[in-house]
Parts: sequence; C-alpha cells; structure tokens
Amino acid sequence: MKLESPLIWILAGEASGDVLGGRLMQALKAARPDMRFAGVGGERMAEAGLQTLFPLRDLAVMGLVEILPRICHLSRRLDEAVADILSRRPDLVITIDSPGFALRLLRRIAPSGIPRIHYVAPQVWAWREHRVRKFPGLWERLLVLLPFETEFFGKHGLDARFVGHPVLQSGAERGNAGRFRLRHGIPEDRKILILMPGSRRSEVPRLLPVFGKMLRLLAQRHENIVPVIPVSPVVAQTVRAATEGWPHKPVLLTETEDKHDAFAAASVALTKSGTSTLELALAGVPMAVTYRVNPLTAMMARRLIRVPYVAMVNLLAGHELVPELLQENCRADRLADMVSRLMHDPAVAQAQKEGFASVVAGLSEPSGRAAADAAASEVLELLDASQTAGAHQDG
Repeated sequence: MKLESPLIWILAGEASGDVLGGRLMQALKAARPDMRFAGVGGERMAEAGLQTLFPLRDLAVMGLVEILPRICHLSRRLDEAVADILSRRPDLVITIDSPGFALRLLRRIAPSGIPRIHYVAPQVWAWREHRVRKFPGLWERLLVLLPFETEFFGKHGLDARFVGHPVLQSGAERGNAGRFRLRHGIPEDRKILILMPGSRRSEVPRLLPVFGKMLRLLAQRHENIVPVIPVSPVVAQTVRAATEGWPHKPVLLTETEDKHDAFAAASVALTKSGTSTLELALAGVPMAVTYRVNPLTAMMARRLIRVPYVAMVNLLAGHELVPELLQENCRADRLADMVSRLMHDPAVAQAQKEGFASVVAGLSEPSGRAAADAAASEVLELLDASQTAGAHQDG
C-alpha cells in the first residue's frame, strides 16, 4: 500500500499538452510537495520536475495521411511507454490530449488496474462520433475543457468533469504593446501581423510557404507590416529555415511573455485552427483562421466532420465570428485580402472583439478556480479514493 510520496505517470504528446501538463504538475506539487512524476513531456513539464522517457517531438504529428510513415516509430514509443508504466507501477496515470497515442496507451495498461485520467477530451463531437462507443473502460475520470462536452459525453453514458479552459491561465490578455515594440525596435507606424502556423512538424511546412507568398502580395500593396511568429521548440528550426527568403524578415518569438506582448501590439492575426484562436480571442486580436492538410486527409475529413466550423472560437460562438479559409481557400491572394480587410476595416475588427468577450466568459469553471487547480483537485480526489480502496483490500 502506497501512502507516501505518490508517483504520477503523466504523458503529453504535443506542445499545448506540455503547457497543460506543466501547470497541472505545479498545482499538484503545491498540494502535495512530496509528489513524484515520470512520463513523457516537453520543456514546461521538465521545468516542473519531469525527466521525459523520450522526446515529446517524437509524438507531435497530425493528419490521417501524415502519420502513416511514422507508424512503426510511434508503435515502438508506445511499447516503451507501456513497459515503463508497468515497471514503475505508478499510483496514477494521466494522459493529456493526443488521443491517437494516449488512448492506445490507456487501453494497453487497463489490465494493470492502475487508475487512469484522460485530460482534454477527444473531439469526437466534431467527427467520428461512433468512436465514443470504444471509450468505456479507458479511464476512471475524463477531464474536459469545454462546457458543452459534459452534456455530450453524458449522453453517451460517460462521466466528464468540466475543469475550465486553461487558456484563461495563459496571461494572453496581459501583454504590453510598448514593451514589445521597444524590445524589437518596431516603430509605431509599422503594423504587426501575428502568424501562427502551428506547433507540429507535419503542419508548419504546409502553411509557411503560403504565408510567405501572402507577405509578398502585401508588400506589393505597400502594406507596412512586420510579421511575428510565435514558435515552439519542436518546430523552431523548421520555421527559421522556411522564412529565410521572406520579403519581410519575421520576428520569431520563443518566450511566452514576448508572445503576449506581441498580441497586445498586433493589428491582426492569421492562425491555424485550435487553441490559438482562444488565446487570440482572450487577447482581443482580430483574426482569420486558415489550415491546409494533405488533400487525401482533407477529403476523408470532410466526409466525417459533423460540426459547421473548425475554429474553436466559432464553435463556442455558435456562428462564424472569425473567417475560416481552409484547404483550397488557404491561398496567398485570399489570405492577403482578408488580412488587409481586418487591418483597415475597424467595424469588422470591432465586431470580432465584441464576440470574443462572450466566448471567453463561457470558459470558466463554475467555482471560478483556475483550470490547473480544478484539474489537480480531480486528480487528488481519484488518487485518495484509489489509495483508500487499496487500504481496505489490504485490510
């Protein structure tokens, strides 16, 4: 029976999950300073005390077609993770997002009897809803980030706990525009365009060439723009190499505070779909959403997707609050037109900002706790329950 120094095995498979994992680990250590961690993560989780089993970047891949060349490598990593868990026998396993890898891991360790939590629900409400039938037995607790997910999973007989969205902890709305311009020597008359091509090596190469062509068109129109790209460590080198020949040398940001300062100074943003739309909404940055994947992936996805929008901010708003320029519409000319419109039409930009306020308001956990604290509370409750059950069995 383990009553002291609990060991949590925790996995994140991409940069956004690493941020969540780091915050969750800090919240858990604040409540239980003796808590130990093992698993897989990136820089943020390393800062919180994790020695990763293998690099997070090994798992950061997305797309139905893009994943095919990496299946054997991912299978080996899955075997390594399972073996590590079974040898360590942790008190609890937490997987964060990355359902393609995480759910396979949870299923493989099910016979061990180790309690499991999955943090960030698979987005089966968006596509392939039938997969929800395979979820019973994968975890003891599901922690969700979006308020409507509790009802969705409840409809399928699964208990989902809404812990609030971690974007509210990001500090994205607290940037300093003047500090950003001073730090990077950007005059007040230059307009700042945020470009967010993603944090996965599979998606960045598809968006950056289009962004470069778009900037050339904007330069021909004499737009006085400074492109700014927040980059994760996973793709930093790829981004540097891909932007070498751009007409405007982009400012690459690696620090979170610098990114938030850039948000405060920005006139407009062009971002991939995902959590980045919520970060920008919190910061009040007018935006357009764009995305491009392998054509075969896109064809299959269109047959499966059951929601009207891909941008999280639009799904939560219930209408197209921000424009979506996807796949064949992810073209340099159309992106340039949209960026110019958002930059020069105050009414369009203001309408977005007003819509952002209501979207952000709905992301708070009911008691008002920070998302990491609410998630840590769920983890500790399950940990205590499993240890109590173990004590009764021993007795």
